[in-house]
Amino acid sequence: MYINPKQMNVDNAKSQMRKGMLEYCVLLLLSKEASYANDIIARLKEAELIVVEGTLYPLLTRLKKDGLLCYEWRESTQGPPRKYYALTPEGRTFLDGLDCAWNELARTVSLLKALVPGLPPPPPRSDE
Repeated sequence: MYINPKQMNVDNAKSQMRKGMLEYCVLLLLSKEASYANDIIARLKEAELIVVEGTLYPLLTRLKKDGLLCYEWRESTQGPPRKYYALTPEGRTFLDGLDCAWNELARTVSLLKALVPGLPPPPPRSDE
């Protein structure tokens, strides 16, 4: 089986971009309401950002250790108690900073794309 090296580089770049965005996306979700890990994974999947437990749990642990998240145990009607994560005030401040950074990056990319003639339009979303 032939693997195009250029495609591998694109796949690697996409993977790195997703990793960079994951923390921001998780904090965005938790800014709306406290959630447990499986809920976070499902909501990320709905937004077409596929994440597995083995990626999410270490991130949640690190964010808690950094003081950006807290958690509480809640009883579940479908099994054992669940750990619900929420933003701390420090997490909210951090998210605000990430939001500003994202807006700056998105603006920069849009400006640069406008300078390059002939770029193809973005592909349609899979739900369209």
